[in-house]
Amino acid sequence: MGAKQLSDRQERMLRVIRDYTQEYGYPPTFREIGELVGISSTSVVSYNLKVLQREGYLARDRDVSRGLRLIATEEDGPELSDYAARATVSVPLLGVIGAGTQVSPRDNDWLEPALGFLSVPRDMIRRTEGLYAVRVQGDSMIEDLIADGDIVVLRYQETAEDGDTVAAWLKREEIMTLKEFHRESEQRRIRLQPRNPLLKPIYAHPDDVEIQGKVVTVIRQLE
Repeated sequence: MGAKQLSDRQERMLRVIRDYTQEYGYPPTFREIGELVGISSTSVVSYNLKVLQREGYLARDRDVSRGLRLIATEEDGPELSDYAARATVSVPLLGVIGAGTQVSPRDNDWLEPALGFLSVPRDMIRRTEGLYAVRVQGDSMIEDLIADGDIVVLRYQETAEDGDTVAAWLKREEIMTLKEFHRESEQRRIRLQPRNPLLKPIYAHPDDVEIQGKVVTVIRQLE
């Protein structure tokens, strides 16, 4: 696949990643690579992937379970380059969001340049426009399987339906919070419901709440 000298095992791994990505539209996991190449140890798979990354054949995102991306060369041709580009979508990581903890307003200034970018497998996301990601601080959403340290990917929107998990800006308190959205029409208020039985909901006037996006997927550190 390239001009640099690789072992037979590494060449097979590259072919497996290429063929799998072309067939399914997203890259294989470490375990799937091992099964397809005939390697029983995931640590051996990880070592060889690090070599391929160091030699410029592969890009890796440790925050994503299928965070592998082939770096195509001229010798590989446009077909591989096209599949490699289509397998993932690049999402800007913009900051931290509180989920049961207080995060300073400065940390929530998401209009500043992105801290970095995540390569998110396209099979995790139906629509790719308007996406951004933030890291969760706190455990108010643990019943929704969103834990402290996770990254949530949101689609920017200014409205929400009852039951949506949203990033909500509370203007009076100047805090951004991750909660489940509910509109209580009779009380003329918004209820931002934590998904943790130990925590109480936040009640606010509709004019005090600005929706900053809806959660579309959750990314957990796997390694």
